[in-house]
Amino acid sequence: MKALQYTKIGSHPEVVEIEKPSPGPGQVLLKVTAAGVCHSDEFVMSLSEEQYTAAGYPLPLTLGHEGAGIVEELGEGVEHLSVGDAVAVYGPWGCGRCRNCAQGKENYCTNAQAEGIMPPGLGAPGSMAEYMIVDSARHLVPLGDLDPVQNVSLTDAGLTPYHAVKTSLPKLGAGTTAVVIGTGGLGHVAIQILRAVSAATVIALDVNDEKLALAKEVGAHHTVMSDGGAVDAIRRLTDGLGANAVFDFVGADPTIATAIGAAALDADITIVGIGGGTAHVSFGTVAYDAALRIPYWGSRSELIEVLDLARSGQVGVEIQRYSLDDGPKAYEALAAGTVRGRAVIVP
Repeated sequence: MKALQYTKIGSHPEVVEIEKPSPGPGQVLLKVTAAGVCHSDEFVMSLSEEQYTAAGYPLPLTLGHEGAGIVEELGEGVEHLSVGDAVAVYGPWGCGRCRNCAQGKENYCTNAQAEGIMPPGLGAPGSMAEYMIVDSARHLVPLGDLDPVQNVSLTDAGLTPYHAVKTSLPKLGAGTTAVVIGTGGLGHVAIQILRAVSAATVIALDVNDEKLALAKEVGAHHTVMSDGGAVDAIRRLTDGLGANAVFDFVGADPTIATAIGAAALDADITIVGIGGGTAHVSFGTVAYDAALRIPYWGSRSELIEVLDLARSGQVGVEIQRYSLDDGPKAYEALAAGTVRGRAVIVP
């Protein structure tokens, strides 16, 4: 079968032929219908050989941690699934036994690292292939009649911002303000989630007019250029108070500084992006009682809730389609910043 793999440190991903896998006990074989392209893949492929090895990533690595498919074959002992079921893959795999996993929060599994458990596409073979193995039926969520291509990215680009926003909902009632920094794959979905589940006024930041136009299209009340004047602009829009929650989907030094500078008293500052920036926090540099958080992905139950939002028409993903053969071009477009929303590979 065909697969898009990272095969050599410092190289670009390439389409290769590999053997079609077979499911072992408890596993599920999916015929992949869609796979999302994410900046996290870029981050992994940017690591030095020493960093890559230390993180435990294998070579070659089949990419794709956002996946959807049709159940092709069931391993021995798998129950409550049938061949032909349409499913989405819950990506942050855990042990299934620890306290967090028992609550469906496998994104915060306390045993995964010690046991060598890694997400698909970020350690385990991922979804950018004609077929993929899912290690457990509990990591599959029914898609029903949702279009897999249109909705596959909700498994990360929807789930991750939903988890971040949901945690801050107590601070986002009527009369409050939320700021979204970066309106790309995750940020443009975060805007929709904020509009769907909170009463906050949403201010979106990005670096050009095209990206800000997308933010307006998906529901931002105000847009602001993400530059040295952004904090002052946010303060003007909030009568000098600042934002009650700031969600940074970039995570670079300048955007983190903007997030901290724009935060109101008792605000949440949530750094989601993996842009390599550092938050400088000390007395007097951050608003009193503001909390800084770095969340990771989301729970299985939250993925079900995100898909329900999509099913009700409240959340959708702006996508650009690529064939599996054109998968390397999707990563070129991502690196060039020309992807509008999310790139999706369709085998």
